[in-house]
Amino acid sequence: MDWMKIFSALFLIMMIVYLLPKAKGMLKDSPKASSNDLVAVLIPLVLVMAFVFLLIKSV
Repeated sequence: MDWMKIFSALFLIMMIVYLLPKAKGMLKDSPKASSNDLVAVLIPLVLVMAFVFLLIKSV
């Protein structure tokens, strides 16, 4: 291994150690989702999936 790979691996580990506690706090303090939120996510997701399906079928 060369030094660049070693420093990259150390940087990634330090970044994970730094961000993990912040991510846990963000998940703890975030608002809870309701059923309306689920519908608001599913409708655009289904529309995008249908659009991609139509694009694939048209080729």
